[in-house]
Amino acid sequence: MRADCMEDVSSCCRQESLVHLLIAAAGSGSRMGADRNKLLLPLAGRPLLAWTLDTALAAESIGWIGIVGQSIDRSSIMELVTDAPKTVVWIEGGSTRQESVKRGLAALPIDAEHVLIHDGARCLAQADLFNRCAEAVIQGQAVIAATPVTDTIKRVDGQGMITGTPERAELWAAQTPQGFSVAQLKQGHAEADAQGWSVTDDASLYERLGWSVSVLDAGPDNIKVTTPFDLTVAAAVLSVRRSG
Repeated sequence: MRADCMEDVSSCCRQESLVHLLIAAAGSGSRMGADRNKLLLPLAGRPLLAWTLDTALAAESIGWIGIVGQSIDRSSIMELVTDAPKTVVWIEGGSTRQESVKRGLAALPIDAEHVLIHDGARCLAQADLFNRCAEAVIQGQAVIAATPVTDTIKRVDGQGMITGTPERAELWAAQTPQGFSVAQLKQGHAEADAQGWSVTDDASLYERLGWSVSVLDAGPDNIKVTTPFDLTVAAAVLSVRRSG
């Protein structure tokens, strides 16, 4: 559905500089032990995805939102944006995340130049993170939100034996939002189709093609809600935010 775009954006985020956002919302509840899309599970009294949408709608840099999901969830999800102060549209997703993003790109308005892609399950992302990623991509960078790895990581073979220890200072955990030039990302997906590549995030396409991608520190709380434990953590973080 459509709604009027926000008019009170700051001068640094003028209408012509607003970016487009695709939210990947086709998650399942398998690892959550749920019988439905985990994004519709209750979190602090509301569907989990509602918290993600709140942030996207509050981010001054975002002017248009496409929710990419499965038809079975369409009515439940679109009810969350009935009174949205920005344009929010539904996009039918594919069988994989890669296919869903490609469909999302195809559904962008013809004048879209920059796009952020965000996992709906990262419901603790804050508006400032979206704005910082948007600023970077508008300035010509490809960028991903990420966080430095704090654990010592081990390489392990098929028999469960350790084969090496990567240098921790060089390791970052990839997250979302991820921001790109629309034209270049479409080119990357076309090349992936031609080569038969299968990737788990869009930055991986850039890596395979030798294109530069920078990381932007998202901070410690931009977790992806995947398990019941994650849901508990997210509820605790939201409680602290509301009480603060």
